[in-house]
Amino acid sequence: MIEEGSKSSKSMVEKRQLFMEMRAQNFDVIRLSTYRTACKLRFVQKRCNLHLVDVWNMIEAFRDNGLSTLDHNAEINVSRLETILSSIFYQLNKRLPTTHQINVEQSIGLLLNFIVATYDSEGHGKLTVFAMKAMLATMCGGKILDKLRYIFSQISDSNGVMVYAKFDQFLREVLKLPTAVFEGPSFGYTEHSVRTCFPQQKKILLNTFLDVLMADPPPQYLVWLPLMHRLANVENVFHPVECSYCRSESMMGFRYRCQQCHGYQLCQSCFWRGHASGPHSNQHQMKEHSSWKSPAKKLSHAISKSLGCMPIGEPPHPVFPEAAERPQDLAHTTTLESPSRLDEEHRLIARYAARLAAEASNSTQCPPTDLSFNFDANKQQRQLIAELENKNREILQEIQRLRLEHEQASQPTPEKAQQNPTLLAELRLLRHRKDELERRMSALQESRRELMVQLEGLMRLLKDEEQKQASQTGSSPHSSPSHSASCTMPMPIRSTSAGSTPTHTPQDCLAGVGDDVLDAFSQGVPRNLRNDLLVAADSITNTMSSLVKELHSVDDGLEDEEENMRNGREKVSSLKHPGKRQSTPSF
Repeated sequence: MIEEGSKSSKSMVEKRQLFMEMRAQNFDVIRLSTYRTACKLRFVQKRCNLHLVDVWNMIEAFRDNGLSTLDHNAEINVSRLETILSSIFYQLNKRLPTTHQINVEQSIGLLLNFIVATYDSEGHGKLTVFAMKAMLATMCGGKILDKLRYIFSQISDSNGVMVYAKFDQFLREVLKLPTAVFEGPSFGYTEHSVRTCFPQQKKILLNTFLDVLMADPPPQYLVWLPLMHRLANVENVFHPVECSYCRSESMMGFRYRCQQCHGYQLCQSCFWRGHASGPHSNQHQMKEHSSWKSPAKKLSHAISKSLGCMPIGEPPHPVFPEAAERPQDLAHTTTLESPSRLDEEHRLIARYAARLAAEASNSTQCPPTDLSFNFDANKQQRQLIAELENKNREILQEIQRLRLEHEQASQPTPEKAQQNPTLLAELRLLRHRKDELERRMSALQESRRELMVQLEGLMRLLKDEEQKQASQTGSSPHSSPSHSASCTMPMPIRSTSAGSTPTHTPQDCLAGVGDDVLDAFSQGVPRNLRNDLLVAADSITNTMSSLVKELHSVDDGLEDEEENMRNGREKVSSLKHPGKRQSTPSF
């Protein structure tokens, strides 16, 4: 229960980490909601490393994960969303140099928690495919023109006309982003959002859609979107101008110049916070500058503009054809599991080459010179197509090989799974037995050392006793052996008094000694005590020798078991790498 509680608390901390870091940036001091929203979303974009992934990488990731064929209202769970984000960031790390690698796991965790908090606030564990596409296409890096073109392809019909219901669904999903960063009152979704962007009931094509969303100013509900892209473009722009409020000698980012106060300019930090000094007021109209031009460049620009050497106004975007572009089916470039898709691609290329040849042969209205020219051009096209086909086949084979190598490298090693559990159990048993025998041997060695000390003391006593007997025999030859034995080996005297201390005799040092030594001292007359002590020492030595032999046998068994385990692992290794079988000994 304690572990589950710690895991849940850790999960809550990870979910709130991004929002806590965003609050630490103190974006709320910015007085204009448009700039607050753009700065907060730009912070989320950079913190999750989405600014390193452009919209084309996102489209490729959607196609690789099978989202292009799913209905917009289809739901995916959080686990699949995590898989999609993993593919996005792992592919990003492959494109980045080794010195600029990102922390993939951290990026996945932060972005996953942000998406779930934004689009699954009720905790259902699911979100729609369209919501995920709209969010990632909006928050990724790249040009806003490319993003809007992709979004229009998702909300238009087969004729290239925008479907109002789909655009309304897009607004519902994309306006959850300002709400997620606590700016919902300013840019929340309402039922009149669509009519505010497109007030007139008419057919909306791609160019009209781009004109409206990239206008200056853009629709009120999406005014933060182009500003977020402008923030990304001016982060490293340097202005060698002094701020009129904070007196900073240079500016980074945006520069704001007052249209009423001559020479009054503010850096973006002072302007966003509403600072003003002198006669200047926050109510004055300010012009935003995203670049710096020297006075000489301004003069040349004005002269060129007055002489008509340059266009007065540039269009906000290029004009695209009104006809709907047919989407390209590039599924065969990534789905390599079945060879039939490769054959289908080759057949399509061959069919295209045959059609070119048929068109060249059927063009009878052209003069002969044109026919020969068309034939040569057709021949060159066929050669080019053949080369491209061969190159494409090589690339697909290389991709297939790299994918197989990656799958093999990512699989867990089967060494542990292939080991024999019986051998492991026997090995553990032998090691346990060895440990017990080693402990027993240590105890016996300690006992032997103590016994040898006792034996040395007994030998000294025996030597002293023999000397006493020899001296007594020489002094009184008629003394009885029993008397001398009773004198030399007195029995211990035990007192019945509770307070008295028992006297100890040399026999007390025999505690723990073998039976042979005890028998030697149990008789009234010593019976070849030296031989008995030597027999006791030999019995201890024999016991130690048998114990050492048993330890050696256990060590040999352990070595055999370890050799069997090594042979098993080598066999598993040979099965994993069949190309190295020649250098592996046969089993």
